[in-house]
Amino acid sequence: MTSTPRRPSLRDSRDGSPAPWQRTAAGANLLGADGNLGVTIFEEITGLAGAHNAINLGQGFPDEDGPAEIRNAARKAILAGANQYAPGQGLPVLREAVADHQERFYGLKLDPATEVIVTTGATEGIASALLALTGPGDEVLTFEPFYDSYGAVIGLSGAIHATAPLLAPDFQPDLDALEAAFTDRTRVVLVNNPHNPTGAVFPEPVLQRIVDLAIRHNAVIITDEVYEHLTFGPRHIPVATLPGAAERTLTISSAGKTFSLTGWKIGWLSGPADLVAAVRTVKSFLTYSSGAPFQAAIAAGLRMDDSFFTDTAGTLRAKRNVLSAGLAAAGLEVFAPQGTYFVNADVAPLGITDATDLARRLPELVGVAAIPVAMFCHPEGAERTRTLLRFAFCKRFDVLQEAAERLSHLGEAL
Repeated sequence: MTSTPRRPSLRDSRDGSPAPWQRTAAGANLLGADGNLGVTIFEEITGLAGAHNAINLGQGFPDEDGPAEIRNAARKAILAGANQYAPGQGLPVLREAVADHQERFYGLKLDPATEVIVTTGATEGIASALLALTGPGDEVLTFEPFYDSYGAVIGLSGAIHATAPLLAPDFQPDLDALEAAFTDRTRVVLVNNPHNPTGAVFPEPVLQRIVDLAIRHNAVIITDEVYEHLTFGPRHIPVATLPGAAERTLTISSAGKTFSLTGWKIGWLSGPADLVAAVRTVKSFLTYSSGAPFQAAIAAGLRMDDSFFTDTAGTLRAKRNVLSAGLAAAGLEVFAPQGTYFVNADVAPLGITDATDLARRLPELVGVAAIPVAMFCHPEGAERTRTLLRFAFCKRFDVLQEAAERLSHLGEAL
């Protein structure tokens, strides 16, 4: 008699500890109390928006393409035959453009041969850096709310995800709470500035305190600066420019947000050569390389006149104001963002105590979709943010005006 082969279990590792996929899912708030896997809140809300023909202000992608000259440069590269693997480190033309960009805007001098790599979007850069530098027994400190991929990759690495809260109305950190969140096990502090989902832009004293604490605890600083050119008043300050920071800071950014080309997935990471080499080692066995015809096109984009960057931020600021006015007219308390694509609003003035429940009903109620901020938090942080919704304003003016009109009927719909 032959026995039926037993199918390998996906539930946990052989020693009974969570499997890597479970740690990843738990870090991204995708595991239910029963251990079953759920879908991301973005997928759920997008599905509801489609079912009810709602304006989707949940996901942070533009509905207009980026500059024609950049898109045309990519077309030319495709026709010229740039359709095979790019070097794993990235095309030299883009690495040089990143180095020039950092010096032009921030005075940072980088060696493009050893201190810059090209990544498949900022997301891969963050994942590669965390997987290269952290593991079981380490702590990774982020602000809370946090972009969901941070929790997922920290979970995958086996490290512990520690947080310091950002509180309304300005979403600036309490420096004493920030200091208390550091420990001798803090291996990495991951700083998202300008900050998604709150829209906060951190001033120099806050950033310098992070640097000083990282030095005290011998931690590496990883910065996610994808919204660096999308600020509305405050000046973006890269952490790497501050005293004591350069030798321990990996700076990550990308083309997607600045140039409204999120689907191209072209990002970059820069910093000290030894840290960059460590990250490159991991990155080489994730995607190796990507986007060959897009890399030279983005290099041209990074060299565009200053007016492009200021005009882009100015247009986005005007869009922020249109949507914010609509949210305020609907009776929500609006927290004006200083940067990014997103505005947060409190639904408590409408008598609503659970924004997650409202987010699931909003597409049917008024034909607009948003994301609950609680989904970017651990349980304690979710309780603090349980009445907040995040709306994306990186859409056409007419779309935002229509969304504002629909939202004006929320009170009566409730």
